[in-house]
Amino acid sequence: MQDNILNKIKEIAAKAIFDDKSIVVPAEDFRSVAEYLKNEAGFDYLHDLIGVDLDESLGVIYRLFSTGKNQEITLKIFTTDRENPEFFTVSDLWASANLYEREIYDFFGIKFINHPGLRRLFLRGNWEGYPLRKDYDLSSNKLSMLNQSMEEMEYTTTINLTENGVVQSNFQLFGEKEYVINMGPQHPATHGVLHLRVSLDGEIIKKIDPNFGYIHRGIEKMVEGYTYPQILHLADRLDYLSGTMNRHAVCLCVEKALGIEVPQRAQFVRTILDELTRIASHLLGWGSMCMDMGSITAFVYGMRDREKIMDIFEESGGGRLMCNYSVIGGLSHDIHPNFIQRIKDFIPYMRNMLKEYHVLFTNNPIASGRMKNIGFLTKEQAISLGVTGPAGRASDWMNDVRILEPYAAYDKIKFKPMMRTKGGTFERYIVRLDEVEESLRMLEQLVAQMPEGDYCAKVPKVIRLPEGEYFQRVENARGDFGVYIQSKGDKNPYRVKFRSPCMTLVSALDPITRGEKIADLVMIGASLDYVIPCIDR
Repeated sequence: MQDNILNKIKEIAAKAIFDDKSIVVPAEDFRSVAEYLKNEAGFDYLHDLIGVDLDESLGVIYRLFSTGKNQEITLKIFTTDRENPEFFTVSDLWASANLYEREIYDFFGIKFINHPGLRRLFLRGNWEGYPLRKDYDLSSNKLSMLNQSMEEMEYTTTINLTENGVVQSNFQLFGEKEYVINMGPQHPATHGVLHLRVSLDGEIIKKIDPNFGYIHRGIEKMVEGYTYPQILHLADRLDYLSGTMNRHAVCLCVEKALGIEVPQRAQFVRTILDELTRIASHLLGWGSMCMDMGSITAFVYGMRDREKIMDIFEESGGGRLMCNYSVIGGLSHDIHPNFIQRIKDFIPYMRNMLKEYHVLFTNNPIASGRMKNIGFLTKEQAISLGVTGPAGRASDWMNDVRILEPYAAYDKIKFKPMMRTKGGTFERYIVRLDEVEESLRMLEQLVAQMPEGDYCAKVPKVIRLPEGEYFQRVENARGDFGVYIQSKGDKNPYRVKFRSPCMTLVSALDPITRGEKIADLVMIGASLDYVIPCIDR
């Protein structure tokens, strides 16, 4: 971090506390510091907001990045007022904070002054308590099969600072004369149990309000009672189409905390697994998007070719969708004798199939007509919303974590990020097929350089992370996936937060569909390629 930025923060917040990894800013100075970092210092990407409960205080951790300078900074704010914790919103500075702050309010009860519509994000409006607080009573909410009332969904809250102090008021999310339709939660084109309320003016979309929580599993709460090796099982199931990569992220985070040096052989195999997973995910995403437009043949082709990767996974780790191969320290066992040869056979096969994909669908005039010139997302919007991965790179934002912060064997091979500039639905579609081709080139290099040696480092039988905070991010099939672990030195984590790239993808639906036709919503949503369990953590 440049000294002039730190000096400016000291000037704005004289009582700020600095350490090697973060800056604790007094709550009363936080808004001024945030405005400086966004508007003057160039920290335009809000990577994540992390709510924490330290027993005596509640707080929020802000992870900020400068996309121009590739710098990062972490801010922290705390309050000892557990009855009425309040901080100022930053949703007007970074658009991604809109949902991030609602998530923290939902699970910690922290209110954000001047937030445009503060209400629960995952849980019912009448839910009692805040589940991620340490004093939460697990028996406070009895199982209920009653539907949430429409009245609870119709109203939202804003908290404003006025001359008379902080004033809370409720207002209707949609006007009484607005025509609102429900898409989902049971709808094949929402790609999961997602509920979209869409306000229409004839056929034209005016506004979209996404509702989550229909399959919420409470993973971030569950892992507080799990040991570190057990967390891997749940990380696989967040975004089940990127399970290998999510598992890899948790392993890297724990290994970083313990100072474990993973053998080169394991690093290469992990990288191969990640790229195979990326291809498999993009094939399913491609097939699903094609099927949403009526091309069932394309879906069958995508699933057929994806099965070849699932066969490699099953032979290697024992699982198909969940490979279950990476463990803390490396791999659970060495590679299968057929591993390298099967990958070598798959590469030319997949290259030929990609040509068929373009003939079958990409070059189809009906398909291209439905995808081109709709659902535009500018580079500035993508950064503000935190839309990473292929969707962000289709808007000319180079956000590939494999290049920005290389891990595993990504620094041992040559590859380039797949970029497009227009940021439309077709660009998001084509970037994923470009990435399949690039991943095949990466696989060729990885199998050619596969080193001999150990497949796993020595790991303590009982893993206890040193007290502190640890963070790791990886590039999964949908973008920037992050793992935050706070440890008190026990065999269980004190707090774990998973940064979902899919939540920011869904948050982009509203701005990029306004003014588009309702018939195009299915294609625009499919081009974002979100997976709902990644959001409903």
